[in-house]
Amino acid sequence: MSKATLRQATREALANTSVRSALTRFADSYVISREQVYQHKNFEELRREVARIKQETAEHLEELAAQFTREATRRGATVFRATTAGEAREYIARLARSKGIKTIVKSKSMASEEIHLNDHLKEQDLDVVETDLGEWIIQLARQRPSHMVMPAIHMSRNEVAEVFRREIKQAVEPEISSMVQLARRELRRKFLSSWMGISGANIAVAETGTIVMVTNEGNGRLTTTLPPVHVIIVGLEKLVPRFKDIVPILEVLPRSATGQHITSYVTMITGAVPAIDPEGKYHEQKELHIILMDNGRTRMAADPVFKEAMQCVRCAACLNVCPVYQQLGGVFGDVYTGVIGTLLTAFFTNPEKAQVLQNLCIDCGRCRDYCSGNINLPALIGELRRRTVESKGAGYTEKVIFDKILPRRRLFHRFLKTASQLQKPFVRAGKIRHLPLFFSGLTSGRTLPALAYVPFRDLITTLPRPKKKNGRVALFSGCLIDFVYPGIGKAVAGVLAAMGFELVHPEDQTCCGFPAKQVGLMDNFAELARQNVAAFMDIDAEHILTACPTCAEALKFLYPEILAGDREWSQRAREMAQKVVEFSSFVYANRKELIPQLVPFRHKVTYHDSCHLKRYLRVTMEPRQLLKDAGADLVEMSRPDVCCGFGGSFTLKFPELSNSILDRKLESLLETGAEILALDCPGCRLQIEGGLDCRNLPVKVMHTAEVLARCLASDGRVQ
Repeated sequence: MSKATLRQATREALANTSVRSALTRFADSYVISREQVYQHKNFEELRREVARIKQETAEHLEELAAQFTREATRRGATVFRATTAGEAREYIARLARSKGIKTIVKSKSMASEEIHLNDHLKEQDLDVVETDLGEWIIQLARQRPSHMVMPAIHMSRNEVAEVFRREIKQAVEPEISSMVQLARRELRRKFLSSWMGISGANIAVAETGTIVMVTNEGNGRLTTTLPPVHVIIVGLEKLVPRFKDIVPILEVLPRSATGQHITSYVTMITGAVPAIDPEGKYHEQKELHIILMDNGRTRMAADPVFKEAMQCVRCAACLNVCPVYQQLGGVFGDVYTGVIGTLLTAFFTNPEKAQVLQNLCIDCGRCRDYCSGNINLPALIGELRRRTVESKGAGYTEKVIFDKILPRRRLFHRFLKTASQLQKPFVRAGKIRHLPLFFSGLTSGRTLPALAYVPFRDLITTLPRPKKKNGRVALFSGCLIDFVYPGIGKAVAGVLAAMGFELVHPEDQTCCGFPAKQVGLMDNFAELARQNVAAFMDIDAEHILTACPTCAEALKFLYPEILAGDREWSQRAREMAQKVVEFSSFVYANRKELIPQLVPFRHKVTYHDSCHLKRYLRVTMEPRQLLKDAGADLVEMSRPDVCCGFGGSFTLKFPELSNSILDRKLESLLETGAEILALDCPGCRLQIEGGLDCRNLPVKVMHTAEVLARCLASDGRVQ
């Protein structure tokens, strides 16, 4: 798959409004249901325990596999260790041929999807029937699952009814109860006539040789009990050391997957049991075959970074909350979908495709907060990007920007100042509404703010000064405040002055480097980190303040990380990080002198949580309290923490997708009836303000600093 193919696939997926509607409806209800079922549970404690268990599995994979094999064999099972997908497929096909089996029923199994088992068995003239309702629908429709837990979530009831009419030759009303009855009738015949059942597994216990299945439909138990031959396909990552390790996984799996306290069926299989074949003959012990499959898992477990992905319990929570997946469905993935699917694809099925799919991650961090296995999914995507660039190289445009321009501060700033003059033919009332040629996508669905004719760094001498000094603060302005929104910088300076803080703006500071990190160019990111650490190293200031959460994350968390192996710069980066504070947090902590000076901001205001502010800096309450302190009538929007679709370079790669995610954010905003949208991220402002302007919607977007500055400078009215 090429990047161009992926872009085309995203456009086609966006055109399918029924899929997007189904996914977004489920996502909205899922978050509410999940919150309710975790009310009396400590999710953080549970997922740390799950992560600990799965880490132990990854570190002792071979030992646990050997122990499971011994225990399961001792209890009457036949265990086959499959190194590759081909070995697993052929074992099942050979087994069926040796028994003269023609019809096979299958319970839902992502492992069987991973190895493309159905296609292989069909080539052997075997009739393989999926019995999970969603999987059966997908099989009849000749599609592939779009979700790890709900494979047919992308299909409407009318589409399903049409599939039944076409494939089963029976008309059925597009009512769920009618279609379920039809499916039950058709599938029951298959259960009663099949000699082999194939299932997957959610957990494999090394201590006892037990297989655990978690399902919501009775088909799982029919598949594992009726046929006299039962084959279980289970990946090595599903192993756990002890029987008691089942408990925390069963606590998180249904809650995180579907918002249930527990699923309808939890089935535990320990050894072979009696069976009655389709001819009515009693078998004292059915044949139980367990395929313990590797197919890239030992390689993942041995990888010092990606072994963390072995903590996944396949709950699909990361899909359920992903703003990109909600728009695209199965396009964001291969056999496995979403962010975790991209990582599994890199090791299990199609590494080349994974290198392209990783571009779809917008890095909002929401998946990390919901992950039942406590996996830092965005960090793993970042590592996949780094390795992709390392192996394939960066594109021409990226090389020019990140090799030739960004690391050269004076050239970069001169380039921006020149661009501010060249933009004049396209600017109307401070906005760029149309761009020519291949830039046109940037103004599709939104306007762009014009580059400032006078950047913030050239306004420093005109900024207000404090009447008394409570301290000295160094400001890291970041590219957007410096060259696009100098008004935010002026507002920050005004608020600091009112609080008695002197502001300094080191001349040698440059881009924080996050855009380089975002595309996987870690050497360029490290170089920009060194430049900024040097710029602030000798500045006499108690704090380093920034009004951009992305910059704050870079300076506070990512610089010490990227420079950790650099003996000369590591300590300096850590010392700088200790001083870094985001604007709203700083003002909130020092607001006693500010509040008496504020004229009430008598407007209805709603607030947007930027991804980096909430998910990485963990700041949510502080800006809201400041808005209340300013006298604003604060109303919460639905989904305030869902990404606006900006994502830096993401909006350049996928403008239509970015715009579609933005539509969801604007929908939430307009439902509040607010006059003002407050936020703390210049990137989010660019995205949301541009979308509002393009749609002629009368909502003003303001940085929290601008709201506070307005209350200091006037009677609080918005101009």
